[in-house]
Amino acid sequence: MMAELPLDQVRTLLAVVDEGTFDAAAAVLRLTPSAVSQRVKALEQRTGRVLLVRAKPVRPTESGEVVVRFARQLARLERDAWSELGAGPDGEPTRVSIAVNADSLATWFLPALTRVPDVPPLSFELHREDEEHTATLLREGLVMAAVTSSPDAVSGCSVRPLGRMRYVAAAAPDFVERFLAGPLGDALAEAPVVTFDRRDSYQDRFVRELRQGAGGAGPVRHAVPTSEGFVEAIALGLGWGMVPEVQAGDLLRTGRLLSLVPERPFDVPLYWQQWKLDSPALAAVAEAVTAAAAQALRS
Repeated sequence: MMAELPLDQVRTLLAVVDEGTFDAAAAVLRLTPSAVSQRVKALEQRTGRVLLVRAKPVRPTESGEVVVRFARQLARLERDAWSELGAGPDGEPTRVSIAVNADSLATWFLPALTRVPDVPPLSFELHREDEEHTATLLREGLVMAAVTSSPDAVSGCSVRPLGRMRYVAAAAPDFVERFLAGPLGDALAEAPVVTFDRRDSYQDRFVRELRQGAGGAGPVRHAVPTSEGFVEAIALGLGWGMVPEVQAGDLLRTGRLLSLVPERPFDVPLYWQQWKLDSPALAAVAEAVTAAAAQALRS
């Protein structure tokens, strides 16, 4: 028979992870550091797993992430229950934490949140992360929902398709004249390129598609970690890059940007993943996000 997870021990583990140290967790919980340590050890003995890496700051192991995610979901359900009973703190908003990629955040996602009813009041906590890594925040229990490029549901989560975000390979006219003479695939493999950060692989993937799997983008890379700054850097001629179609539109029409391969768009499928909880707040956000994505993204 499966042993129960004592709620005081589960909440103590969460406090240690959130606060970063046993001493800080003890202060929040109004316990002694020894009592906090004993609760965590007792939980590890009960689960038969090491749940924490005792470093500074403390971080959960893979098994610890499972328990931390359970603790956050439990806290969410508890707050919803108190709210429905009318016994929660008066006027305290419900916090909804969401991981979202920068391009969605800069284009369609914020308008989606305006569709969410403001009764009961919600407080959004957005975490900007690459769409290929937002699922990691779900897995670690740091967010309740995420816009992700992965169709594979994180354990304990549901997933639904949102649509495809289209990107256009683009560069400034002067940059094209200077760097992109000759076969385009070979030229892009040598020309300066703008990336969002070191995780941004779209430019490399696009070049490999053009060159049938060979190589990637050039060695001169300018990392610009804001969506608006990324597009402006390309328009100013620092390099070429994959620009979201919705951000490229006006720049292409006015001639500040040129589409390098108009007949070859680059589409990234996006998905909405969220905890499998019967949470009215989370359901309202999911409905609004799905409706906005249906209008803003390609089907």
